[in-house]
Amino acid sequence: MLAIGGPTVFPGYVVDRGPDGPVLDGLGKLRQGWLDTGDLARIDGDGFVHLTGRAKDLIIRGGHNIDPAVIENALMTHPAVTAAQAVGRPDVHAGEVPVAFVTLAPGADVRPVDLRAWACDRVPEQAAAPRAVTVLDALPVTPVGKPFKPALRAAATGEAIADALRDMPAITGVRGELDEGVVVAIVSLARGADESAVKEALNRFAITWRLELS
Repeated sequence: MLAIGGPTVFPGYVVDRGPDGPVLDGLGKLRQGWLDTGDLARIDGDGFVHLTGRAKDLIIRGGHNIDPAVIENALMTHPAVTAAQAVGRPDVHAGEVPVAFVTLAPGADVRPVDLRAWACDRVPEQAAAPRAVTVLDALPVTPVGKPFKPALRAAATGEAIADALRDMPAITGVRGELDEGVVVAIVSLARGADESAVKEALNRFAITWRLELS
């Protein structure tokens, strides 16, 4: 985690104005003059700082922190892959497991299972081996063109819950959505269906969920 301090670090966000001027609040990001940037970084032998990702993007598998960049970098070495993003997919036993989404070069003919095997052979630890690789036409981005991983986390959540509820006939649909920045699994049920088994299955995951009647 990268924390910075010094005379150029801002003293806080302006949250109000009082009789003595602006009221500043560090909003939990400032501690004893040090700013928590939220970035993951490393320092090389020459003292240069290299940014490697965002702390909020860490995949936590059974208490083990996985930097998604190691998965993305492994996939990017494949000659057919043009972009890659890794996120955590909800898992009953591990909390979450890594999965990846990629785009391919025009005309590329490679199977997701082969891309997964490629990544598994190249990640630095077995815990970072992606559980699945999904090929997309394009990866989601923000209006300014930055990768938008929450959309991928929503998609991965929808897939995980759909798999978990696959054998329940009352389920008419499952999807993952973003609700004010929070990933929510939305499960559609047939009217009159017994909700108890569905709720029990959903409560095994550390996620936010909602039931809808269809």
